[in-house]
Amino acid sequence: MPRGTYRHHDPHDGTPLGTERFQCAPGPTGWRYVSGVAGPDGTDSGSVDLTIDTRGRPVRLELRAGGWQVRGAALNGVTWVRMAARTGEGAEERNAPARAFTGPSPAFLVATARLLRLPEPGAHARVRLVALAPPALAARTATERWTLTGRDVHTSDGAELTVDTYLIDDLDTGERRTAHLAGDVVLSAPGIELADLDAPPSAFPQEPQDPDAAADVTTEE
Repeated sequence: MPRGTYRHHDPHDGTPLGTERFQCAPGPTGWRYVSGVAGPDGTDSGSVDLTIDTRGRPVRLELRAGGWQVRGAALNGVTWVRMAARTGEGAEERNAPARAFTGPSPAFLVATARLLRLPEPGAHARVRLVALAPPALAARTATERWTLTGRDVHTSDGAELTVDTYLIDDLDTGERRTAHLAGDVVLSAPGIELADLDAPPSAFPQEPQDPDAAADVTTEE
């Protein structure tokens, strides 16, 4: 079960945005990621609790930030409820024809990679997501194109570590970013730095791909 810390910073000017202390692990029913988020001064600024099933679909999401809380899951696309964190007031349920959620936490990069499960370098897929942004946890839909550009195996102390490199294009804004993932840990991505890790990343078991995701995957010649 990896435990560690991610540092968040502004990807444009490097301004520190805080840290995210996390733990995650695959299990017989999927994968769970839990974290506490702190601001640059170390004060609590939120939390992430995400569980996906063996096909990468979100079965339970709880986000907390800026006095707000969101609970969501894959239901008729994806469905979520946003409310005041302390009182539950102002609860509003919304739904969108999307595949999963995304946001600034590295958990969402791992979850989307697991959902798409691109088979080999050159493969790519489009995916529609609901993005939740702190501090208000306001939602917007986003369409991304993920391309697996590299898969490298590194050996250290007799153990092998497979690192996947993804090129991620936001088709709505034109923004492009590159993320490096090893199992269920993000090694690096714009605005994300893996500061420490107390155990090797967990490798996901070989499970059948979500048929809906498989239909969107294309391999470039």
